[in-house]
Formats: sequence, C-alpha cells, structure tokens
Amino acid sequence: MTDVLPEAPPGTEAPLPLAGYTVAVTAARRREELGALLARRGARVVYAPAIRIVPLADDTELVAATRQVLAQPVDLVVATTGVGFRGWLEAADAWDLPLVEHLRGARVLARGPKARGAIRGGGLVDAWSPASESSAEVLEHLLAGAEGPLQGRRIAVQLHGDPLPDFVEALRATGAEVVTVPVYRWVLPEDVEPVRRLVRSVVTGAVDAVTFTSAPAAASLLTVADELGQRAELIAALTDGVLPVAVGPVTAGPLTAAGIPSVQPERARLGALAREVVARLPERTPVLRVGERDLQVRGHAVLLDGRVVELAPGPMAVLRSLAARPGTVVAKADLVAGLPGGGDEHAVEMAVTRLRAALGRGVVETVVKRGYRLAA
Repeated sequence: MTDVLPEAPPGTEAPLPLAGYTVAVTAARRREELGALLARRGARVVYAPAIRIVPLADDTELVAATRQVLAQPVDLVVATTGVGFRGWLEAADAWDLPLVEHLRGARVLARGPKARGAIRGGGLVDAWSPASESSAEVLEHLLAGAEGPLQGRRIAVQLHGDPLPDFVEALRATGAEVVTVPVYRWVLPEDVEPVRRLVRSVVTGAVDAVTFTSAPAAASLLTVADELGQRAELIAALTDGVLPVAVGPVTAGPLTAAGIPSVQPERARLGALAREVVARLPERTPVLRVGERDLQVRGHAVLLDGRVVELAPGPMAVLRSLAARPGTVVAKADLVAGLPGGGDEHAVEMAVTRLRAALGRGVVETVVKRGYRLAA
C-alpha cells in the first residue's frame, strides 16, 4: 500500500486530480467561477446555492443604516470587504445620499487589500489595515487604543453577510456608539429544493466534498437540514465522510459552532480553495496494490493504473466495502447492507460480475461459502 498515485503509463495522460469525485458548491456569488476551477481539475460539480443576496436597490435596511450614519459625524469606519464597501458607496450615490462627503472626516480602516482598494476607488483615504487581513486584528488594533480612546466615539462597521456580533459587542463595551451597515444581506434562496437535495446527498454520501465561501451559506445548509429533520445526520456525515472545505475561518464559523471540523486554505481566495480540495480529497483514500495493479477508490469512479473507470452505484458500493478491508473476506450479507437502495445476495453477485467486467479478473476474489475479498 502506498500514499502516492503512480505516474501514468508512458503514452497516456495522467488523470485529472479530482477525477472521480463529486464536489458541491454552495456559493451564490461567483459560483460559476469556483465550479469551473473544480471542473477543470476533473470534479463532477453540483451547484446548490444556499443563499441569495438581497438587491442593494431594494434593501430598505441598508437605506435606513446609511441614513443613521449620515445623521451625525462619524469618527471611525471599518470596511470589511471590498465588494461590500464599494457596493455601499455606489448604492448611496444612486439614492443621492452624500455618503462619501460625510465620511471624509473619518479615519477609515480596511480589513484587507480588497477593502483598501475599494476605499481608494471611492475617493477616500485608508488610514490602516492589518497584515493578517482578519477582523480579529482590526478589533485588537482598536481595543489597544491605536486609534485613541473609543468611549463616546461613533464607529460605522460595514458588514457583508456576517453580523460580526463579537466584534460589534466588544466595541460597544468600550462605550463607543457602533452603527452596523448590513451590505449585501443574504437570505435563503427563493428555490430551496437544490439545498434540500444537497442535504440528502451529503447524508447518503453521494458527494465527496462541500465547499463554502460564506458563513451564511454554511448556516443556511444547517437551517435547511433542521427543517428536514436531518441536522444530526448532516453533522455526522460532514464530520466523518464528506469533506467540508471553507474559504476561511470566518466562513467556517457556523460549522465550527455545530462541532463540524473543516479544512481551509492558507489564503481566503477561490483559487486557493480549489487547490485545497485537490490536496485533501485524494489523500483520504489510499492507493492499494491489487496483484500487479494500483487501485484507488474515489467517489463515483476508480483509478486503475492511473486510468479513470466510472462505475454504477451498486458495483461502486461493493468495491468501497471491499476496499475498506483490503485482503479481508467480506460476507455477502455485509455487502448487501451497503447496497444503495437495498438489495439481496443476487444483487451483490451481479455487482461483482460487473466489477470484474470493468476492472478485469483478479481484482475481486470469491471465497467459496464465505464471501468476497479485494486481492490486495
């Protein structure tokens, strides 16, 4: 047994790194971009947008928050995202509200380079930004008094989907007046059925990984699972089996709160997220030496000597059960239990026949009156 896939035989193309895996995308914004990154690496992509964005032009909450900001001078502004801050300024301009002029007298802090670019693009000056690109460091900077005492000062915090309750309450505890500006509020999609299907697919193991690019999407998936009465099953599947991949720790917040561990790239970028999926999925299933051949069982396909072989659900389920205990005899009754949708011993025998036709003889051995084993 080895942890590294062999090189493809001379004259053949190496398989794409995610060939044979199914990856779900819960993003609403830029879902096609993330899906394309995963598909180019060989994944079968399932789209299930778990949220939708309330259009800025129709967002009465954003209008009310902007008017509240304009009601009195502002001392400090925290821009958490580039697209959010830019959208806020553009929306205020469309509503003929003098937001940019009002903020010129404030010190504007940027959480990261994209927020900094939006501040400058809007005609304002960024006063400071953290090296870590994290809200936690912005909060630490403010609480340490780097911008002066906060008591009695007025702070506007631009939100982007995440209400940042700990951040906001920590500032209010200093005696500051904090005005939160909810830019791009996210709610459940109008059509929730794709998310319901995703919950069922995760529970049954029909997907191999689920990607999250926002905390509201993660929270929405858990909410829909609650409504279906499958929250416990979803958490169990995401904890042991299906791989949750979040773009960053803030996005992973609802998962972490539910006790679901997730993996995250070092940088909160879509490309880095796709590379994290590439790095993590194949390492979860070992490459087995079966006779003179190398075999890796993936989600809906097998890599056999570097060649992708797609299998029907029944044969795939049998092979997965055998691969979980390579070289060990597995009774037919145990293999029946793993068949999708149920079945009987005859169904197992038919699945083994189809496996041998697809993979060649010698991969699955019959042990008379006992069952089958993978010849590993």
